[in-house]
Formats: sequence, structure tokens, C-alpha cells
Amino acid sequence: MHTTFQALLRMHSRRALCSGFGVALALTAGFLGCSKKGDAPAPMAGDSAAAPAAPAPGKPFTVGFIYVGSKSDYGYNQAHAEGAKTLAGMGVKLREEENVPETLAVQKTMESMINLDGATVLFPTSFGYFDPHILKMAEKYPTVTFLHCGGLYDEKKHPKNVGSYFGYIDEAEYVAGIVAGLTTKTNKLGFVAAKAIPQVLRNINSYTLGARSVNPKVTMNVIFTGDWALPVKEAEASNSLIDQGADVLTAHVDSPKVVIETAEHRGIFSTGYHASQAALAPKGYLTGAEWNWEVVYKAYIEKIQKGEPWEHLVRGGFKEGFVKMAPYGAAVSDAAKAKAEEAKKKFLDGTMVIYAGPLKDNTGKEVIAAGAQHPQRDIALESMAYLVDGVKGSVH
Repeated sequence: MHTTFQALLRMHSRRALCSGFGVALALTAGFLGCSKKGDAPAPMAGDSAAAPAAPAPGKPFTVGFIYVGSKSDYGYNQAHAEGAKTLAGMGVKLREEENVPETLAVQKTMESMINLDGATVLFPTSFGYFDPHILKMAEKYPTVTFLHCGGLYDEKKHPKNVGSYFGYIDEAEYVAGIVAGLTTKTNKLGFVAAKAIPQVLRNINSYTLGARSVNPKVTMNVIFTGDWALPVKEAEASNSLIDQGADVLTAHVDSPKVVIETAEHRGIFSTGYHASQAALAPKGYLTGAEWNWEVVYKAYIEKIQKGEPWEHLVRGGFKEGFVKMAPYGAAVSDAAKAKAEEAKKKFLDGTMVIYAGPLKDNTGKEVIAAGAQHPQRDIALESMAYLVDGVKGSVH
């Protein structure tokens, strides 16, 4: 990752890389990516670390997961917890701790898992856990593997027992946008967002571009709350967007629960984020952009159990199975489903490019020239600092 971008992320976000669309670091196919369709999975190019020795047969293999919020938050933390749960049948013992703040408290939790529970692999899932907390613990416990959700690993200066993983969830946001664009009656969408940082902007823009690809009349109104978990402000923003005519709401915050419930209460539609919120809105929930951390966690544990090297930078989208769509709700038309599936197929076969020119921002400035394009893994997307044409809002 570019040094300047790392600084930007540390300044603006606790863990935005994993709290939302995130940022795409990889310059290669990714952990489970393929060099071309039909090939066997190929590991990401780059430095690999020798994992701690696999446990002897019959010896408990303890894996620790640490969450900054509740495992049942209908959002970021729940998505990770659902992925962790799938490891139970792999001969490992799970140790989980929730509501651990991004302070010295997480270092104490990590040490407890290592010294008292015998954990040899830790997944501290929050962005803000990385520096300095994971880095300090990794140096102190060189035989323990620390795998972080985000893109801050730098092979030139970080310990070899540290790695990072993430996914291109803006692919799912684009598809959800298509569904929203073909469902709205007012042609007004609403987005409740935490902060105007690149990974959040990419989700907003991808969602909007998806909607406008099937309905050019659509506009997106964005309200930034200022932080990742502010339920009161999220409710206020949701009601404000609805009052301004939005009949489909979505969000990029830690837990979209308040946004989804507000939309349902006000009788409008919604699309989710992180994990499924369908149970909160049986009438208005259309679909959602969800993480599928099961794929990532199982792949890591399989390698570590066998004593095989694991990749420091792991990335993927629909094709690699890292992200998925929530089932379509009853309000989604057959036409919307068909268009959404068509776009998803293009992501799967590698022919979809969301960011292609000519593209202007919402001030009229050209941000991608005609004939130019930025595929998903293009590092230029990591410094996104604009809202596309059709979005009402400001990054300042």
C-alpha cells in the first residue's frame, strides 16, 4: 500500500477497510483467484510466511476471533462471527471475544487468548486493532499468526507472522444498486454513510452507478454521520432522506440495523450491508451486499493446519466467493432480478468494469477520461476522493 494512503486511512478510519467496501490492494489474482477461467486456484504473488507448525494429531488447535462490537449487530461484527462459526467442524477450538475496544484492551485480550487458551492463530477483525496493537503482539509472539481484516500489511516493515485479507464488496453494491434502480418509484435513493473516505465513497459510487446503469433518472442523496456507530444520527439521517423523497435506503456503517428498521417503519424499501438484515424488514428488504468470510477463514486454517505457507495479502470478489448477495425480497421484480444476475455474471467472468470513462463527478469534473478504465484491482481506486454524477452530497 502506498505510504500516503496508509496515513490517510489511519487518520480517518477505525477499520473502514473492513467496515465497508473497502479498498482493493491486490495487484494479482488473489488468494483463491485464478489466472484464467477454468484454471486451478492460484495463490497471490508476493511474499509468503512460514506458518507455525501444525498441531500434532489430537492436540487442540485454538483459533481466536476478536470483535469490536456485538456478534449479533446485524452488521460488520456479525459477518465475521458467522464466518468464524464455520470453522467449528474443522477440528479447531474457537475462542471469541466481543465488544473489545481499539485500545490496550485488545492487546490484553490477545495475550489472554495466547497464554491462557493456547491460541496459535488470531483474527483481530477491527481495522483499528492493527497499529500499534497487532504489530506489538506479533513481535512479542513470533510463533503466533495474526491475520487482520484490512490492507495495512507492508512486507518491508511488518512482522512476517502478520497477514491481511479483504474483498471487493463494491461489486455486490453495484448489483444491489441495479435492484434499487429498478424498484424505486420516486427515482430518489438514500445512503447513510459514516465517513467520506475512499472505501466508503467507492461503495456509494458503485451503488449509484449500478442504479443509473438501468435507470438514468435515479439520483442518490448521501448523508455522512461522522462515525461508524451513531444510532441516533443514523435514525435522523434515515428520516431526513425519506422526508426528501427517497424510497430506497442503504448504508455503510457498522450496523445498518437502525437504517433498515427506519425504512421498514416508514414503509419504503431498503438494501443491506455486511450481513443479512432481511429479518428486520420482511416487506421492504430487497437484497444486500454481504461478506462471505467463511471462504477466507477456511482457506487460511486449512493451510495452517497442514503447515503450508500462507499469503500475506488475500483479496477477492464474487469470482473468489469473498462476497455474495442476500436473497431477493418479495418486492423485487423478475426484470430487476434478471438485470442483477446479468451484472453478477459479468463480475464472475471478469468482463465487468465499474469505473470506465468518460465519468464525471457530481461537480462536473471529469474523473475518468473517455477510453480509460480502472478495473477492480487498479490501485488508483484506493485514493477515490469524489462522488459520481448523480450523487447529491459533498466529500468536504
